[in-house]
Amino acid sequence: MAKTRRRDREVPGPPTPWDEVAPGLWMGGHYWTDPAGELRPVIVADEFDVVISLFTRTGHGPGPRAEHVVGEVPDAALNAGQLHTVQRLARTARLALEAGLTTLVRCHSGYNRSGLVVAQCLIDRGMAPAEAIALVRRRRSPWALHNETFTSYLTAGLDVAALLVGLDPRP
Repeated sequence: MAKTRRRDREVPGPPTPWDEVAPGLWMGGHYWTDPAGELRPVIVADEFDVVISLFTRTGHGPGPRAEHVVGEVPDAALNAGQLHTVQRLARTARLALEAGLTTLVRCHSGYNRSGLVVAQCLIDRGMAPAEAIALVRRRRSPWALHNETFTSYLTAGLDVAALLVGLDPRP
């Protein structure tokens, strides 16, 4: 597996394993920082019906009851295929919510990649991009979606972003 996480040493770890961004839609990570400042693993058991992972680690769950959907993407500029993966995962989250299923979207810390999918899910449900970004930051952390490239994708629209990055001849 290729490296998927950016190094952001100035960004504090999240103080909670996960947070509810909208009814039934949760956002979190594989690690959180306890009150003493210690990095702790997040192990998901059966708290959620659907778990969407943009980053994976063995032993972090979910339990057998949850549907686990994996689409690993980097916390960096995305290519068109990766943007389509984000769209697919956001659609999966939206459909799960419409079916009344509790859904966790997670990445390493629960800031950028999970924020991109959660915000896109909210946009797909009719929220304006700026509102979706603000809600993710308000409910998860002010550090959520600090990857400015991801907020640009959301503002432009993922379809447009995929077309534009598809014009770049680099892989």
